[in-house]
Amino acid sequence: MSSIYLDSMVRPEDMARITTPELAQAFIDEVIPAIREQVGDKKVLLALSGGVDSSVVAALLIKAVGQQLISVHVNHGLMRKGESEQVIEVFRNQMNANLIYIDATERYLTKLAGVAAPEEKRKIIGGEFIDIFSEEAAKLEGVDFLAQGTIYPDILESQDGVKAHHNVGGLPNGMTFVLCEPVKLLFKDEVRVVGEALGLPHDMVYRQPFPGPGLGVRCLGAITRDRLHALREADAILREEFDIAGLAGKVWQYFISVPDFKSVGVRDGKRYEGWPAIIRAVNTTDAMTATIEEIPYPILHKITDRITHEVEGINRVVFDLTPKPIGTIEWE
Repeated sequence: MSSIYLDSMVRPEDMARITTPELAQAFIDEVIPAIREQVGDKKVLLALSGGVDSSVVAALLIKAVGQQLISVHVNHGLMRKGESEQVIEVFRNQMNANLIYIDATERYLTKLAGVAAPEEKRKIIGGEFIDIFSEEAAKLEGVDFLAQGTIYPDILESQDGVKAHHNVGGLPNGMTFVLCEPVKLLFKDEVRVVGEALGLPHDMVYRQPFPGPGLGVRCLGAITRDRLHALREADAILREEFDIAGLAGKVWQYFISVPDFKSVGVRDGKRYEGWPAIIRAVNTTDAMTATIEEIPYPILHKITDRITHEVEGINRVVFDLTPKPIGTIEWE
C-alpha cells in the first residue's frame, strides 16, 4: 500500500483535519503499515530533538518497526538550558529508547562563527545535521532511512520562500538517505492530537515548540558564545517565570531573542553597554498565523528585573507586539 502521508509533498484539499481521537487513530492505522512497507527490514535513524514532532514520529516508528529504529539526539550547542539532559532522561531512561547522544557543540559553533545571514545559518545547520547522521549511519549496518519530524508548515514556508527550514530547504543536495516523514502533511495541532492518541505523556505532547536550528535563530546575527550564553540564561528565566505565573499552558510559544547590537545602560552608577532581550509570546493553532498574548505588566516587570540583574551582558528587555503576518513567529 501507499500513503498520502508518506508520498505527497502537497496536502490534498479534501484531506480532513485531524481534530478528534477517532481521526487520529484512523491516521495511525493508515500510516503504520505505510511505514512498514517503505522501510522493510532496514534500520531507520531518527533525528530526535525531544520536541512534539520528533517525539510523535518516534512513537509511530516504534509501533511500526520497533528495534529497527535508532534515535539520535544531536546537541548542537544551540539547545535551551537543560534541554539535552531532559531528552536523555525521558527517552533513554524512561522510554527505554535506543538513543545515541552526540555532543557536537564545538563542531557547530566553529562552522557558524561569523555567519550572520539567517538562511546561511539554517543551511549550515542543515548540512551539518545530515553529515553527522551520515557518519553515524556509517558505523551501523543496514541504515537506509532518515526519519524527521517535518510538519506541513515547514514545507509551506520553505516552498514559499518565507524561510528555509533546516529539515526542508536546508537539506543539501546529494544526500544518500531516503527520508521517512510520516507527519509531514500535518499541522502542529494535528500532531498533538496524534501524540495523545499514541499515548504519549500530556506534558510531552504540549511541550513548548522549539525550532530545529534552536537558539541559532534566536541569537540574531552572527553567533558569539557570550551572547549565546546570555540568551540561554535569559530564556530559562522567562520559561521559569511563565511556569510560576501559570502561563505555560496558556501561551502556545514564548521565547527570548537577543540581537547582535548593544545599547548604553547604567549599572552600579557606571556606564554599562549590553544587549537587549526581546520577549515573544504568541498563540496559534496551525503556526501559519499567530496572535500576541497579552502578558500582565507585573509579570513582565519581574522577568525584566531578573534578566537585567541575573544575566551578564543584557541591560534591556523589550516585548514584541507583532502578529503573524506580518512577522513570522521566529525572528529569523
